[in-house]
Amino acid sequence: MAASRVFAYPPDRADGADALSSLGDVLHLPDASLTVFFFAGFYRKKALFIFLLALAGLIDYIAIANGTSSWCVSPAYVFLVPTYAVMWFAGRYCSAFKSLKMTELATQFGVVTLATSAAFTISNGSFYLFQVAIRDLSWGQYFARVAQYYPPYVSSALLYIVLGYGIMKLVKSLPALAPEHKEV
Repeated sequence: MAASRVFAYPPDRADGADALSSLGDVLHLPDASLTVFFFAGFYRKKALFIFLLALAGLIDYIAIANGTSSWCVSPAYVFLVPTYAVMWFAGRYCSAFKSLKMTELATQFGVVTLATSAAFTISNGSFYLFQVAIRDLSWGQYFARVAQYYPPYVSSALLYIVLGYGIMKLVKSLPALAPEHKEV
């Protein structure tokens, strides 16, 4: 993590994807971990949740072993489990909506926004409580430094989830188009 961002916020994963660029660029897209856990919950795969937790841990281990800073790895790292669980449960809840009508999409958008906000709070709150390097900061000071990362954190997850829903809508619409085509 760059020295100018030492007291930023902990990225979802220790690989530093979010620390490199809050909104991403062509080479460093924003972290999609929240979205991956959301869609794992959407498709209701409990085993997938455990697999993805193990995979995220393995990715972080490999990244740190290959030189990525481990600054964000503290006892708070274990709080990524409830951070990701919030998104997984939001996905489960949203899977109950069977159509992609605007009213249902608006409800799901609200659920995703709330879940992503909760994930941000869990991830950053636990980091504040357990990272020794920032213990001298008050909650107010920490909040002031972290608040700037809330919009890109939520917006990148929302963007990926909206794209995911767009792909789902496209896939669902393809069978509806099939009867309209006549063979030549």
